[in-house]
Amino acid sequence: MAEDSGQEKTEEPTQKKIDDAKKKGQVARSKELGTMFVLIFSAVSLLLYGPEIGKGLYNIMGRLLSLNRNETYDTTKMFSVWGIVADALLFPMAMFVLIIVIAAFVGNTLLGGYNFSWQAAAPKASKMSPAKGIKRMLGPQAGVELVKSILKFVVVAGFAVFLINTFFDEILHLSIESAPGNFIHALEILSWMFLGLTCTLIIIAAIDSPYQSHKHHKQLKMTLQEVKDEFKNSEGDPQIKARIRRTQREMSQRRMMQDVPDADVIVTNPTHYSVALKYDTAKAGAPIVLAKGVDELAMQIRKVGKGNDVPIVESPMLTRALYHTTDVGHQIPDQLFTAVAQVLAYVFQLKRFQKGRGKRPVPLNKKLPIPDAYKY
Repeated sequence: MAEDSGQEKTEEPTQKKIDDAKKKGQVARSKELGTMFVLIFSAVSLLLYGPEIGKGLYNIMGRLLSLNRNETYDTTKMFSVWGIVADALLFPMAMFVLIIVIAAFVGNTLLGGYNFSWQAAAPKASKMSPAKGIKRMLGPQAGVELVKSILKFVVVAGFAVFLINTFFDEILHLSIESAPGNFIHALEILSWMFLGLTCTLIIIAAIDSPYQSHKHHKQLKMTLQEVKDEFKNSEGDPQIKARIRRTQREMSQRRMMQDVPDADVIVTNPTHYSVALKYDTAKAGAPIVLAKGVDELAMQIRKVGKGNDVPIVESPMLTRALYHTTDVGHQIPDQLFTAVAQVLAYVFQLKRFQKGRGKRPVPLNKKLPIPDAYKY
């Protein structure tokens, strides 16, 4: 898309872009780092278990080269040799291989973390295309790999010459040593030279790892249009979302207006706010807000209430407190229960008076007990 639109990739990759890349197997990887770990720990394991492996090989060779006549003609004797081999080499070789396997896993997951992707493992026709293969061979990435190869050759070859000069006298001294000491000594010299050579790869890995991280990050960068498209795909078109929210709000208001006729009282501001309350005497809970609204919606609540003979009481401070602290369908806060109880008591007394069952109630106190924290 960036190439088609001509836009530059100037935006940082989103988390979705990073996650999608991981699903495709696109994570930062450094072959040099993995190779360095494998070779260095191979050298370390050779130093640790090389002498034991050397002694085991020496004993096996000595045993096989000292067969007597009867053992030579015994066709079953060869099977007993496997036991000698297992006793001499099984443990050191197993530890040698285990260290290398662990080093290979750590070295190849240290940069980019562990990631397995079936999409990356699936065969792709583009990877088998000769034209694309030639393009990769002649591309800028091939030039970078060529420079790295030359650098590796120069560093390793230079350090190899240094190691040969360092161990030259010991190498010559091997010719006058007796077995099996010379055999073990030769493995020790080889192990140290191997370790020295592999340590030179630290320089290559230290350069390649940041480069691969930067390269991967640069590949994941996005154009502004890609960011916008991703936002629309993941979050939805803002216009559609606004339309959905408007529809949901209208449906909620219709359900709310259907509950207004069941209210025991509607408290008003009186011009801007309206809150419809219901108190179920059969339940022990606090009064519930059936509906609330401001401006036009507040007028509609009052209109429906009047049409259904719901008492309307003006109490500006209580109305604002209920509107700002209680959601529709929820009980009122305990701190407002006393004020609401006075309003409900007045309304219930007024209804009994209108039915001729009681005396006219005392006018409602305009200064209801509302805590300062609930004054809006």
